[in-house]
Amino acid sequence: MRDQLVGEFLERLSARVSAPGGGATAALHAAQSAALLGMVARYSDGPKHAGDADAISAVLSEVDALRVDALRLAEDDAAAFTAVTDAYKLPKGPERSAAIAEALAGAAVPPLRTIAVAERLVALAEVLLPLGNRNVITDVAAAADAARAAATTARVNAEINGAAVESDVDALAARADRVTSRVREEIAK
Repeated sequence: MRDQLVGEFLERLSARVSAPGGGATAALHAAQSAALLGMVARYSDGPKHAGDADAISAVLSEVDALRVDALRLAEDDAAAFTAVTDAYKLPKGPERSAAIAEALAGAAVPPLRTIAVAERLVALAEVLLPLGNRNVITDVAAAADAARAAATTARVNAEINGAAVESDVDALAARADRVTSRVREEIAK
């Protein structure tokens, strides 16, 4: 997935195939969030931001790693859901039922991990918001909204696979909304 052109990915996403689907899309939302935060951090270096250089550097390092993690989760999700569809193709019987249960449990893992990545991305957006270059501050809001989409989309994908979602996704979404609201208040000044 990481090497596909956007148009190719969207063509595949819109096709009548089991994967990629919502789980991969959730992880790509997280990857976009991380990339946006990375861009803001990179625009927030130099003498004007020297007092915050260590914090900005730490954010940058983490979001770059989270972007890679999120891309891997998109690929993991597609592979896990392919295993689900393969299990459903097995002949009816106890082996098929066991294979389906195992594949569904495996398919819940990438979305649950995506929620954790999204949670960290919202936290990093909260850190970067007061420190970042004001000329790209709207990208912090875009990153928070992408992380919100990642978490809420991943939640429904985990739930459809029978997983209990331990994270409070609604609280996470509210935090992301607050970041966006603060950015909107700032640009309205």
